[in-house]
Amino acid sequence: MTSFRVPFNKPWNSGQELSYVSEAVASGHLSGDGPFTRRCHEELERAFGLEHPLLTTSCTAALEMSALLLALEPGDEVIMPSFTFVSTANAFLIHGGVPIFVDIDRDTLNIDAHLIAERITERTRAIVVVHYAGVACDMQAIGAIAEAHGLMVIEDNAHGLGGSYQDRPLGSFGDLATLSFHETKNFTCGEGGALIVNNASLRDRAEIIREKGTDRSRFFRGEVAKYGWVDLGSSYLPSEILAAYLLAQLEAKPTIQKNREMIWHRYSDSLHEWAHVSSVVLPSIPGDRQQAFHMFYMLMPSLKARTSLIEQLKERDILAVFHYLPLHLSIMGRKLGYSPGDCPVTEDISDRLVRLPFYTGLTIDDQEAVIDAVTVSLA
Repeated sequence: MTSFRVPFNKPWNSGQELSYVSEAVASGHLSGDGPFTRRCHEELERAFGLEHPLLTTSCTAALEMSALLLALEPGDEVIMPSFTFVSTANAFLIHGGVPIFVDIDRDTLNIDAHLIAERITERTRAIVVVHYAGVACDMQAIGAIAEAHGLMVIEDNAHGLGGSYQDRPLGSFGDLATLSFHETKNFTCGEGGALIVNNASLRDRAEIIREKGTDRSRFFRGEVAKYGWVDLGSSYLPSEILAAYLLAQLEAKPTIQKNREMIWHRYSDSLHEWAHVSSVVLPSIPGDRQQAFHMFYMLMPSLKARTSLIEQLKERDILAVFHYLPLHLSIMGRKLGYSPGDCPVTEDISDRLVRLPFYTGLTIDDQEAVIDAVTVSLA
């Protein structure tokens, strides 16, 4: 991998990770759902206000579990934004669902709640929301739409752990919510995720699906005399080694979030005047939402300006990157019948968005180097 003086992302350690991993190894329990997994579940409940979490091997795995819990039949439709990672669509497509792509709101880059109702049909089963950059979707409006049409809501909260909407934590609104602990996220174990099961009627089956279609969890709680194959499922449990690493990260929430908040505001404050005179748009955070400080992006005036900025930063040994390509314009999206113009805001934003280096350990000196390189780029 090419190295940069200021990389786009750099994993951060609290200092406790290796100690916990060594403890897990010494315990002799390396498979999933051991003591460290349970402690991660407790920390997600205590520190983040999320009830009934289940660690998974990835956010993708948690999304696939969500699709299984929907019990989709071929042709059932799932509404979601086109501006998201491929896992959001793949998880439902491979289980018989049809992704129905909706355009995004230009201010928050989240699914446009005003466009959802017109895409609902008799085959619609769920609405999947993505809290882009850790800024909440309009959950009040989306929840009302879902209730009126009898639909389930699934939060793809890969970006939003630690964020909130109207003082309520992201991940607590949907029937189901998914988390990511990928290397690029605020809290990481390299690869990992979690499913949050807010809908009580889905909790027993979620455990079974996660345990390869068996009632093994009930057996270990002494609720059944033996366990067996009772439903669909797969192997979604992360090892105790990953859970041990993750626990150290979750316990460091105050430090991680404080650092990231300072880095985000330093970018915002330092670039505000330059952005105004350069026709560059900085992130917009509605007043009823507390962001998770997951990333810092800018919307450049054009694709040409975006490309030029990325190249000029590379010349200074700084890596900045763009983000999602519209799913509806991908090869798979075209196969589903989509074409240019179907989600015009998504298409425009995707061409102009650039993400600056953003990670918990980003030093003031390195960030100032990024800011200096950015502010001379359009001079």
